[in-house]
Amino acid sequence: MARFVSIQTNFSTGELDPLLRARVDLAAYSNALEEATNVVCQPQGGIRRRPGTKYIASLPNSSTESAGNGTRLVEFEFSTSDSYMLCFTHNRMYVFKNKTQITNINGSGNPYLDTSGVGLTGARLANIVWTQSADTLIVVHPDINPVKIVRGGTDATWTASAITFDSIPKYAFTAAFSNPAGTLTPSAVSGKVTLTASSSVFTSGSVGQYVNASPQGRAKIVKYTSGTSVDAITEFPFFNTSAIANGSWEYESGYEAVWSSGKGWPRSVTFHEGRLYFGGSKSRPSTIWGSKVGLFFDFDPTEGLDDDAVEATLDTNTFNAIVDIISGRDLQVFTTGGEFYVPQNGLDPITPTNFFVKTASRNGIKEGIRVQQLESGTLFVQRQGKALNEFAYTDTQLTYVTQKISLLAGHLLRTPSRMALRRSVATDENDLLLITNSDDGTMAVFSLLRAQNVIAPSEFTTVDGSFVDVGVDISTIYTIAKRNVNGTFQYYVEAFDNDLLTDSSKTGGAVASVSMSHVATETVNVILDGSVQADQAVPGGGTVTFPRSSATKYEVGLPITVRAVTMPVDLKLQTGTRIGFKKRIVEVNALVANTQHLKINTIQVPFRAFGDILDEAVDEYTGTKTLHGILGYTTEGKITVEQDVPLKMTLLGLEYKVATHQGT
Repeated sequence: MARFVSIQTNFSTGELDPLLRARVDLAAYSNALEEATNVVCQPQGGIRRRPGTKYIASLPNSSTESAGNGTRLVEFEFSTSDSYMLCFTHNRMYVFKNKTQITNINGSGNPYLDTSGVGLTGARLANIVWTQSADTLIVVHPDINPVKIVRGGTDATWTASAITFDSIPKYAFTAAFSNPAGTLTPSAVSGKVTLTASSSVFTSGSVGQYVNASPQGRAKIVKYTSGTSVDAITEFPFFNTSAIANGSWEYESGYEAVWSSGKGWPRSVTFHEGRLYFGGSKSRPSTIWGSKVGLFFDFDPTEGLDDDAVEATLDTNTFNAIVDIISGRDLQVFTTGGEFYVPQNGLDPITPTNFFVKTASRNGIKEGIRVQQLESGTLFVQRQGKALNEFAYTDTQLTYVTQKISLLAGHLLRTPSRMALRRSVATDENDLLLITNSDDGTMAVFSLLRAQNVIAPSEFTTVDGSFVDVGVDISTIYTIAKRNVNGTFQYYVEAFDNDLLTDSSKTGGAVASVSMSHVATETVNVILDGSVQADQAVPGGGTVTFPRSSATKYEVGLPITVRAVTMPVDLKLQTGTRIGFKKRIVEVNALVANTQHLKINTIQVPFRAFGDILDEAVDEYTGTKTLHGILGYTTEGKITVEQDVPLKMTLLGLEYKVATHQGT
């Protein structure tokens, strides 16, 4: 049989959707993988073993406080030197900093803040939305008064309280009109005016209600003075300052606070250009409110000045409940039915006179998954959870457009539940978008370099467990892992670490044993001073005893299985394609960097040489590893790269020789 040489120079397409198996005509096909499990795609094109995770803390797994009743990871950046990951469970908030749990919160002796007084129950955590400014985190949910969480003078000082608003906007849920007896005289035709009635018609409850006049004039009452006198702000000027005759003016009532325990509370929140914005509520799901500039808890429009409170409602031909809002190039509004934005002309700020919302696209967003913002645009999961989209401004159309990021890898989204973004901090990293799947507990990871149009997805799995939540504290990725330990589900807070090669791991210095009680009865990898030892089953007591004491360092944790499978070989010959023909991979030349272990088609690639001391760490190798003697003919001719030991691996590319029939 004839032999042909082919090369895969990069893996920048990542894992390709099985529905694209026949699309050998796509440029992305030649750079794709059929499977990319527990690997991360690099901006230069290679793939490397994913980081392991550090075990940090256990969460409650019984009674109403169980993490099984709901969890939420929320980032909190207090300053350039102090940032935290907050973990909410039923009526509790745990605090983590630098991959370590903060204990003795407020001197209580507990490692958590009690949030039972503000209603952050486990059942509500899936749909909370939050925003932060300086030392204050604001958390909203449609069933509870917005919550203010404040970091005090130390890492262990935190308070949680319901926000007390200076003023709440009003809405006429049941409007009523009446024609009081007597005349009404405005002190001015516009602006702030005093309205004087000839008879006692006003009460303290008149504040927030309206007066309408004929032939023209409408004013909102803002202050009660007496039964015959109130102060008001005109929304439409009066004709003049003469007394308005009986029957030519009316009192419009029925306005009440738009947020309350009866009417519901805001569903989404963000800060934008000096205002605090709330989006949607139970009774007003399509309305967005902005505070006065610099007065974050004052939402009552008064004089209509540029810094006054603002309000707008999405009036469209479909139902659009606001789910999330975010401050970007413009104020962006995401609903169950579409994507909107508040346009701003040049550098002009938002004012009551120019505050309106425009429709951009109609996809809808999945509730409970916060949108994430890249430099190129805003990423969100579509309403049904079947697609990952990017909402971006285009200079050619002068508007926002939505495009599918997950078009080539939609199969990796299996009932997505949480999403977080880790921005790159080095030239060998892409931005990482991490999405947990509640269907099977996997994590879909999109390695993004949008400037080069690189979207390289892969999948993270963890042994005997699932990823429940994910969050990013600046550059540290935290996750909540649900693990089946000795027949019982446990919930652990863990953090990804590039220096780790195992999951839920513990590390240390010179010792003879380590307690691994959190993974009792599980099989763990043991690494002593960089040298991989035989796997051990953790005893019921939890103590793992090493075959020898570690001299400088150790790592013990759950194994990670790495697997990358190339797409079926696509040989384009003059006689046609080779689909369906028997093929054999005769030779593989793997280009690797800083690699200690590799298997190709189940054959282990040698990295040690004669003379190497066997109880020392394997040297990292950079170069080309050649593998001969690969047996077996198949119709697809795929190459499978695997790792089943905790050692480093970076695969840059593959050159391989294929034997197949050349004729027709």
